[in-house]
Amino acid sequence: MVDTSRGEVPAPPADPAEEPRGCLFALSQPPLMIFLTVIGSLLLMAALHDLFLL
Repeated sequence: MVDTSRGEVPAPPADPAEEPRGCLFALSQPPLMIFLTVIGSLLLMAALHDLFLL
């Protein structure tokens, strides 16, 4: 393979004492929770519509 690097030094590895951020950190972000709430409420409304009005 052709080396396409520009001579930059790669970033040092993360501090081993620092825990990696996982799924719970991602779920704690407000925009994601707002998005999931909107999608969940749309699914709930569709399910209730199918159950009671059709």
